[in-house]
Amino acid sequence: MRSKSWLNRHDNSQLLPSTSIQSGSSFSLQTTTENWFKYIVKAHPHHSDYGGVVWHGTYLRWMEEARVECLNSMGLEYADLVNLNCELPVVELALRYHQSIRMGNTAIVKTRLSDIQGVRIHWDYRIESRDEKDLYVSGVVTLVAVDRHKGKIMRQLPSILKDALIKK
Repeated sequence: MRSKSWLNRHDNSQLLPSTSIQSGSSFSLQTTTENWFKYIVKAHPHHSDYGGVVWHGTYLRWMEEARVECLNSMGLEYADLVNLNCELPVVELALRYHQSIRMGNTAIVKTRLSDIQGVRIHWDYRIESRDEKDLYVSGVVTLVAVDRHKGKIMRQLPSILKDALIKK
């Protein structure tokens, strides 16, 4: 298990969609907790191909569901962010598929906040078997706070979001 996010160990500045993401607030938070938010999923027929193997895009959907539920567990409803004209689009994504999940199987999607750098929010993921012995997918996702009306990256995180993330 990694102690630091993959993004923190590599220079990925060339992958960022805009230099304005790097500017802005100097607020930064590096989490040290090993606590994972756990979200149970089941592979239904519509998640899989004709061979009964879960389609690769399904894992992304499950990861986003887990992230939204994790935010809910912190007391932050995604609808509250939308009402504040804040959107959190994915700007960077790295996944490793270790082994596939078959239709009918259940799994645990684990997510945790790994780092906040200004308006960039980094999340770690692991999708594992229910007994947590088999690793199916691991990954990292970076989100950026965007003003929905202006379509531009915010200069700082909305206080309701920042406060919820810091409490975690």
